[in-house]
Amino acid sequence: MTNSLLPTGFRDRLPPEADASARLVRAILDTAASHGYERVQAPLAEYEASLTGSLGTSARDLLRFVDPVSGETMAVRSDITGQIGRIASTRMGHHPRPVRLSYGGPVVKLRATQLRPEREMMQVGAELIGLDNVTAAIEVVTVAIEGLKAAGVKDITLDLTMPDLLDLLKPKGDREELKAALDAKDAGAVPAALAPLIAAAGALPDALYRMRAFDKEGKLKERLDAIEAIAAAVPADIRVTLDPTERHGFEYQTWFGFSLFSAQASGEIGRGGAYRIGKEPAIGFSAYIDPLIDAGLARGERRRLFLPIGTMPQKAASLRAEGWVTVAQLTEDDSAEAQICTHVLRNGRPEPV
Repeated sequence: MTNSLLPTGFRDRLPPEADASARLVRAILDTAASHGYERVQAPLAEYEASLTGSLGTSARDLLRFVDPVSGETMAVRSDITGQIGRIASTRMGHHPRPVRLSYGGPVVKLRATQLRPEREMMQVGAELIGLDNVTAAIEVVTVAIEGLKAAGVKDITLDLTMPDLLDLLKPKGDREELKAALDAKDAGAVPAALAPLIAAAGALPDALYRMRAFDKEGKLKERLDAIEAIAAAVPADIRVTLDPTERHGFEYQTWFGFSLFSAQASGEIGRGGAYRIGKEPAIGFSAYIDPLIDAGLARGERRRLFLPIGTMPQKAASLRAEGWVTVAQLTEDDSAEAQICTHVLRNGRPEPV
């Protein structure tokens, strides 16, 4: 049926995947809440100017349309971070700093990529606004890792980056062209003096050694010391790498960035770093849980108990209090099998179907 088709890059989440999505979002948000991050909700669409204004980001990835009420150009959000920046600088501009905020919701990309064929994704994360020192960076990285672990993610790799590296080194030549060449890991397109930056990427101890050897003039010492301090606070079971030339497509990041990967899922499952909302510093992270759902995480054990007609409401309530999901029989021809139940109530006791 043509009227049941979805646009390319969009999909329905059916049981048990939709349940898993809710569990993953809740696990990460609950972890953020335990560290003092308070939940905010931003609209799915805003005026285009407000979506790009707080971080100074490009509108090229926004799905835009004209608002029939105001006649202004609106856009569906492709990233919630900018909305949190808007809220923090306006509605919560009076709040003492730093302010800790968390969020979760869908985002829509204008176009898919080979690595991410989906155009609609679920984004969940936390932002610490008003501070971007090493201590703040450690807290944000800690919350991100703890949140993913609470969601059941294992074998996590933390990839640290230095987004403003060229701004520190101030090499000759077109800065944007050099950034593009370094992003592409194209050693032939960068000056020979910068080629060692590409080769420096790897496991943290070795990468730091190569970066300190490269930094003969000491321009990067403070930054490398900060990276080392952040890595030292990471749990021992987390593999830490450093890729000094990677920016992960977040052009608004400043001195520090990171991505999170897991052997359980394909591609990047989280990213974060330092940035600015106007003149105000901030650090945050976003987790993208669709790869985790696709990997089968957080599906949980199905314990659906079929309650025959005549089951007393008090009995059903006590079973739910014990953790059962109860499914009441509503017609004589209904059955446990039809309702995909794992158990049925017989003689007052749950028994396997």
